[in-house]
Amino acid sequence: MDKITKTDAEWREQLTEEQYRITRESGTERAGTGPFLHNKEPGQYYCVCCGEPLFESGAKYESACGWPSFYDKMDNDAVGEKEDRSFFMNRTEVHCKKCDAHLGHVFEDGPPPTGLRYCINGNALYFEGHE
Repeated sequence: MDKITKTDAEWREQLTEEQYRITRESGTERAGTGPFLHNKEPGQYYCVCCGEPLFESGAKYESACGWPSFYDKMDNDAVGEKEDRSFFMNRTEVHCKKCDAHLGHVFEDGPPPTGLRYCINGNALYFEGHE
């Protein structure tokens, strides 16, 4: 996978202010406010920064956490993980491996078959439906 690198100015030109804050500055949208929280259409979710496919709609579920949640990522090795100790918490951050966009966090309280909950900022994604 070829890495995508851009200057802050290039990212700011491409993204909305909210998308930039979340993906480039590791921000978080307020619970219940982001896009795709209640989307139930079949399709795929992509990185808003680079277009890398990240999640399938079939792995999306209602977790009642306030952000789109997935029990698994796509089988393409596009989602990376790293330790996040910000705000006096110990969490696992997830990011796009292609462009290093912050996506959200993964927790071990999800449903079968993985037991994982990828809690993802809707503003870090775009969606393309399919039939």
